[in-house]
Amino acid sequence: MRPGLLAARDFRLLWTGETTSCLGSAIGGVALPLVALGVLHAGVFEVSALTAAAWLPWVVIGLPAGAWVDRLPRRRVMMAADLVSLAAFASVPVTAWCGVLTIAQLLVVALTGGVCSVFFKTAYRAFLPSMLGPGDVLEGNAKLQGSEQVTNVAGPGLAGLIAQAFGAVCGTLADAVSFAVSALCLARLRVSERRPAVTERHLRREIAEGMGIVIRDPLLRVSVLFGSLANLVLVGYQSVLVVFLIRIVGLSTGITGLLIALTSLGGVLGAAVARRAAARFGTARVFLYGKLLLSPAGLLIPLTSRGPGLILFVAGSVTIGAGIIAGNIVWSGWVQTYYPARLLGRVTTSAMAVNYGAVPLGAVIAGLLASHLGVRPALWVMLGGLVASSFVLLTGPLRTMRDLPRPDYVGVDVPASDRVAGASAGRVPDRTTSE
Repeated sequence: MRPGLLAARDFRLLWTGETTSCLGSAIGGVALPLVALGVLHAGVFEVSALTAAAWLPWVVIGLPAGAWVDRLPRRRVMMAADLVSLAAFASVPVTAWCGVLTIAQLLVVALTGGVCSVFFKTAYRAFLPSMLGPGDVLEGNAKLQGSEQVTNVAGPGLAGLIAQAFGAVCGTLADAVSFAVSALCLARLRVSERRPAVTERHLRREIAEGMGIVIRDPLLRVSVLFGSLANLVLVGYQSVLVVFLIRIVGLSTGITGLLIALTSLGGVLGAAVARRAAARFGTARVFLYGKLLLSPAGLLIPLTSRGPGLILFVAGSVTIGAGIIAGNIVWSGWVQTYYPARLLGRVTTSAMAVNYGAVPLGAVIAGLLASHLGVRPALWVMLGGLVASSFVLLTGPLRTMRDLPRPDYVGVDVPASDRVAGASAGRVPDRTTSE
């Protein structure tokens, strides 16, 4: 990876904090269900409920969070979210060592972490363009998401090894420490944020403004609909994945962590090729066909068995991961450069609230299917749903486009009505520069 933006002090600090935090989250994402399974002997539905709790805040506070973030200094919002997450995840090993840990507490920790994630992710996506010029946003997203995928390779394996050597609760402690590192890096940034303009504020009106853009813009509308369906089935699949590998396939915690780590190589691959693929084939095509053509590989996953059969799991996971991450990098950069800074928090969170709103339902559905039909049939339903959801993208303008529209108004705070991507055929040329 060429230094590029990593040569800049502030971006390097942000990258260091985010990479460390992502590593902790990758460890904690496996450690929390391992704590539930190994320490509290939870059932498959209780484990899936932890996933539902982590995503529920997007349904409850997702929309107002965008308006609130647009009113506040975004770096401070991110730091506050890190510190609250630190306290929540550090409570797990403390109570476990005192012998008073319960499933109820794990649910509260997952819920608290989810609330913090809503505010952090919303602020983070709106904050990044303030650090970078429009031409650097794609590179910034590629580097940040590339390192995130590398941590996804290392994190689950570390979680499994930590669980075997020191106990699963130590994995949640590692997650807590990573939040402290992220907060420290953010505190050392020298970026000066422009204070939000002091105007008369109406929460409902601000929420409606952000949601209105998503509804009117045909590109955002079809992407959000696809994202909602895809996230429902993907997180449903992920919520029972650890149970599948340990109780159905019969793997140890250490091998489970290492296997999940290998699957994240797809994300690393997607991040590595996203910019070059977008330049060669077009940003719209990379986003569309990365989702549409690679998602059927997920149907290999339910065929997994011990021994050589593990190759099917790795191949399926790597392939869908590459398509998802490459498309996400392109799409995120486009949104961050296309819409004005004063609206970015609301546009982002409006899309994400719908995208993630169905996630808790997906985790619950997967848990119920696994409890009544079996874990393997639940995987067939979830991953078959991923293939079906990708065809939604063909109902919008993406199918006729090479590139996403050029951000003609970058750096200019124009009315939202002027920034609807599909409002004019002249705004969608056959070939443009590109996120």
